[in-house]
Amino acid sequence: MATTASASFTRFSIIPKPPSQPHFILYNFPNRTGTSRFTCSAGQAGLFSKLGRLLKEKAKSDVEKLFSGFSKTRNNLSVIDELLLYWNLSDTDRVLDELEEALLVSDFGPKITMKIVENLREDILSGKLKSGNEIKEALKKNVLDLLTKKGSKTELQLGFRKPAVIMIVGVNGGGKTTSLGKLAYRLKNGGAKILFAAGDTFRAAASDQLEIWAERTGCEIVVAESQKAKASSVLSQAVKRGKELGFDVVLCDTSGRLHTNYSLMEELISCKKAVAKVVAGAPNEILLVLDGTTGLNMLPQAREFNEVVGVTGLILTKLDGSARGGCVVSVVDELGIPVKFVGVGEGVEDLQPFDAEAFVNAIFM
Repeated sequence: MATTASASFTRFSIIPKPPSQPHFILYNFPNRTGTSRFTCSAGQAGLFSKLGRLLKEKAKSDVEKLFSGFSKTRNNLSVIDELLLYWNLSDTDRVLDELEEALLVSDFGPKITMKIVENLREDILSGKLKSGNEIKEALKKNVLDLLTKKGSKTELQLGFRKPAVIMIVGVNGGGKTTSLGKLAYRLKNGGAKILFAAGDTFRAAASDQLEIWAERTGCEIVVAESQKAKASSVLSQAVKRGKELGFDVVLCDTSGRLHTNYSLMEELISCKKAVAKVVAGAPNEILLVLDGTTGLNMLPQAREFNEVVGVTGLILTKLDGSARGGCVVSVVDELGIPVKFVGVGEGVEDLQPFDAEAFVNAIFM
């Protein structure tokens, strides 16, 4: 049953409204992205493979955005070029001490920094590195190896069943809803049919904010009409609707919560179980949004969320406003969770698929 809510979209009832249950509604926004949806004859796996490939190609082609987004971190690390310009063997200890300080200031963290510096020291003293340029390249290789050995699966893993379900989790103010909207924009431009699930039932303006993103990206959205609805119920109904109407991806927003709030963290487990009952193997991805300006302080958050729900990937936001880009390396090395996307600006296209090699080249000139 449909009723016109405004001139810009149509409102549909998702389920009948029994007296004891909340009412869910779906907003059907017009397609405003200017892209056409395609049918993949190879089946759903073919669509998801194509999405992954498109995102990877986009990461390679948007190097300039990444480069400008990490300008503050790069400025912090530019001292390394000055140190290595007139390097000679007798200056090794002094140069490595100052290089260590530069890495620490950029939030590489003590453990990672020591590992990198000691590797360089060993190669210098053994005669493997004989010039400043060789030391610089070895430094970059060390960082790249740290990122790729423990965080190699940077592409979205969307499985083989339709719809793929992605849950977005994190603390308050990290940029979850904005990241979800920007991710939807990328997936929609890749040809996927996207459904939003407004699972943030705590914050009054959360559904309104997500509706704005749905309209902006031409996607559809499931929201609970009752403020008393449980997040797990909203997500469950959204995934059911996604399955019935042939959506490719359901993007699930969740309430921001402190990683120290046990009851709210338990709610995430309920959300995870609820969607798994609708689609076997769901959620395909649980993406943790972390505020890049917090640097190494994000590690305790990431550990707790990972222990509770099993985080599959990270979205690091606000890195364009931070000189602490080294935290990317630390979080991957400490937790073994891959970075999937990085936020390097406020524009809709500024959520960049993470590419380790491009990142290393962006922070070291």
